[in-house]
Amino acid sequence: MKIVVIGGTGLIGSKTVNKLREQGHEVIAASPASGVNTITGEGLADVLTATDVVIDVANSPSFEDKAVIEFFRTSGNNLLAAEKNAGVKHHIALSVVGTERLQESGYFRAKAVQEDLIKQSGIPYSIVHSTQFFEFLGGIAANAAKDESIRLSPAPVQPIASDDVATAVADVALGNPLNSTIEIAGPEQVGLSSLVSRYLGEMNDPRTVISDATAKYFGATLNEHSLVPGPNPRIGKTDFQTWFASQPVKA
Repeated sequence: MKIVVIGGTGLIGSKTVNKLREQGHEVIAASPASGVNTITGEGLADVLTATDVVIDVANSPSFEDKAVIEFFRTSGNNLLAAEKNAGVKHHIALSVVGTERLQESGYFRAKAVQEDLIKQSGIPYSIVHSTQFFEFLGGIAANAAKDESIRLSPAPVQPIASDDVATAVADVALGNPLNSTIEIAGPEQVGLSSLVSRYLGEMNDPRTVISDATAKYFGATLNEHSLVPGPNPRIGKTDFQTWFASQPVKA
């Protein structure tokens, strides 16, 4: 099977590429560096020739409201049009648990636009909604930081390791199109502020995390349901301590 991974050199993309290649599939890691650009359309027709499955795990380089929605709209339109011309049989996209509940945020509005384009394309599809990656905890802290304090909601999260995300995405790619959305999450549910505080402690980062129910998460106010999956998500095997112990660089 020929599989093209858009964003195939990034965190999730590279892991997904390796997992699929290990199973004997022809997998192309597509990115602007390899001459495939979903914003300009460069290289799409060539790379999608005789392709069975496309996995889109690319992310916007900017989270600014206008830029992020333009990225997902332009990329989605170009990619889906090229897939239709090439006769691609299955489109998989990685999105975020809670996207439909967090429309106060420009980023999540943009992800909803991406998902709507997929659903309206006529191409058989599967959308994978993932909870937050452990690898993004530093970025979450940076986004919420002000001076030496970090103000975050205590709302529950159920974070997942990127290896488990890649395994789930690869499994979906090798199955039949779902024409619906599935959710994946880690094995432990914990408050967001508590988790980031624990992460910073493990990193010997002296900054203080302040738990504040009114704190915004990338522009959105959270509640107890915002970032956790619904019934029967696929659960990854890696908890925080196991993940952190495997990280090569620690402060």
